[in-house]
Formats: sequence, structure tokens, C-alpha cells
Amino acid sequence: MSYQKSQKPLAPLIAFIGCDGSGKSTLSIDLTNVLSQSYPTQRCYLGQGSGNIGRRIKEIKLIGPILDRIIDKKATTARNKGNKIPGLTTAIVIFAFSCIRYYNFQKMMKARQKGVITITDRYPQTEVSGFYDGPGLSAAHTTNWLISKLVKWEYKLYDQMASVKPDVVFRLNIDVDSAYQRKQDHDYDLLQLKVDATPKLSFRGARIVDIDSTLPYKEVCQIVSNVVKEII
Repeated sequence: MSYQKSQKPLAPLIAFIGCDGSGKSTLSIDLTNVLSQSYPTQRCYLGQGSGNIGRRIKEIKLIGPILDRIIDKKATTARNKGNKIPGLTTAIVIFAFSCIRYYNFQKMMKARQKGVITITDRYPQTEVSGFYDGPGLSAAHTTNWLISKLVKWEYKLYDQMASVKPDVVFRLNIDVDSAYQRKQDHDYDLLQLKVDATPKLSFRGARIVDIDSTLPYKEVCQIVSNVVKEII
């Protein structure tokens, strides 16, 4: 279904994107709380949720930590350019997470069709593969015909989601050291990759408002508020 071609007007869609530690979650929660006092509003997390699942796997007695390390290592290999996707099982797991994201995206769009303003934490894109909410299987390569099918199917899901342009994308910019200070349980090198990728994401021509997320939080909120008033 092409939501962009839908004749029914859609409620505003506001997206927060940025490296981990840039404040996406806090801002999306606070803005949702403010708008919900006057309008039907929902917050939608459009990440894959793989981190939460990974934490649950770790909690399994004895074998949990081992399973988590194996899965994480293989998934990381699959998401790096030039690498080979390490097996059908890994591809299926990554594809399944993408399907979960697509399902959540569809639910979000149905709510917009009913007039519910949507605030998203993250937003799917096709400009960067392997991480940063892009297609998970498109970065590495494979010679397996079934995995190749999964790669194509997954890309189509992301292409459809990315074709829906938010009314505004708040691009939260942060330096890697500040991000790591806020998220010390994250991998420093991956944070650096996300910091470098952030200014390159255009979301297919959507309106983008750049914000320095190292500014005092009140100043960041004021910038967001001024822009949102133009949309609502």
C-alpha cells in the first residue's frame, strides 16, 4: 500500500533521528506528553527492538550470555560492507526484526489515518545499509539464493517505509565523545559511524531541522516547540 498516494489526509508525522545519546527518546516522550494534552497523539518507536531482545537472551541462565555473543557477532558481520552474510539463520533473524519494524510502521500509519499525530523515535531509511535504521541485509553479500531473496524482500519493506516522508525530521547532532559519555554501554566505534552518517541522511527530501543536541535541554525543547507550532 502506498500511503503517500492515499487520498485521505494524514495526521502530522514528526520524527527524531540521531546517534544514540542524542536525546531522541527523551524528546519524543516529552513532546508526546505535551501534545497529548490538546490532540490525539501517539509516540512510536521505529527501531528494531533487537537490543531489548538481546538483553532478554542474556538473562537466560548459563547459556544466555554465550548465545547473545554468538548472535551479536554474526549480526555484526552481516551488517558490515564487504562481508558475507554468515548463514541463513542469521539472515532470517535480521529479516524478522525488519518485519517487526514494518509491522509497527503499518500500525503507526493506520493511527495517522484516524487523525492521531505521530511522534517517532528513529525513522527507517535506505541511504545507509547495515545500521542506523537502514536495511540490515543490504550491506553484506551472499551467494545463497534464498538469502538473496530475503535481501530483496527486506529492501522493499524499507523502500516502502522510507517513501513516506515525515512532515519534519529533527536531526539531532552530537559529537562522539558526548554521545559516549551519555551511552557508555555502547560501542565507541559504532557511535562514531552513526555520528558521521547523521548529516548525510536526507530522508528523501523531507523537511529537516538540524539541532545541536549538546545545547541545554530547555533550548533544544524551545527549538522543537517553535517548529511544531508551524505544523500542528
